[in-house]
Amino acid sequence: MNRFICLIIGLLAVAISGTQGATQTATPRMASHCIAIANSAPGLTYLYHASFRDPLPEFDVRIQYLTHASFLIQSPGGAAAVTDYTGFIGNVDFLPDVVTMNHAHDTHWTAFPDPAIPHVLQGWGETFGAGIDHNLMVKDMRVRNVSTDIRSGGGIEEQGNSIFVFEVAGLCIGHLGHLHHEPDAAQYAALGRMDVVMAPVDGGMTLDLPTIIKVLKRLRASVVIPMHWFGDGTLQFFLAGMRDEFAIERAAGSTLQLSLRVLPKRPTVMVLQPRYLLDEEE
Repeated sequence: MNRFICLIIGLLAVAISGTQGATQTATPRMASHCIAIANSAPGLTYLYHASFRDPLPEFDVRIQYLTHASFLIQSPGGAAAVTDYTGFIGNVDFLPDVVTMNHAHDTHWTAFPDPAIPHVLQGWGETFGAGIDHNLMVKDMRVRNVSTDIRSGGGIEEQGNSIFVFEVAGLCIGHLGHLHHEPDAAQYAALGRMDVVMAPVDGGMTLDLPTIIKVLKRLRASVVIPMHWFGDGTLQFFLAGMRDEFAIERAAGSTLQLSLRVLPKRPTVMVLQPRYLLDEEE
């Protein structure tokens, strides 16, 4: 029995056990399924005009770049998460199950999230430097975090932000957030294997470009999605620094759909164009 079939069986077991209790409560720590299997499948599917309301095939995940550092991540079981949530994702009647936030700047969080959102996950603790620990299952999506330090008021706030990791359909999707330093050995170990990484590439407000490139080459995710970029110039410098080890692709739209079966053989930087949520008829 190959690794992919074993993984499917494991995921089905988790899904069945999850139906025996509340799906919106925190769960104890469990072994991560963060692995990457790149085989002979044809490659990623890029969805230029797909609706976020369309159901997903089994084992597929949809990622849509909304704006700045915000992405919508959707699972085949109907779970929806929005990263670095600011309170606005588009002029649509839609509430995600989970939103994550970082407080380095107000373009990455809101003090007034919709109270109807079941899970609002801050990337920082209740007191300065305390950090926070998230690990929960919502439907078929597991969400956890790895705390990181941030620059704050001319100093450092330890554990003031988080890298959030979304484990769904066998994929490990990491959102690096407003990252201000290279992860240390313990943080790299806590992240585990990344299949998809959203990375800030502004070159200054977060990590400088040589350091973020170093981080991404060490993580070596199958797919890297640049975010937090301010104009094509900075983006081009980032892409130039990645070309030696990563393929570069540009999508005409904001959305991609992928699964373990279609991860690219060569690690790929996939440039998406941000777009707020719109219903298809709009």
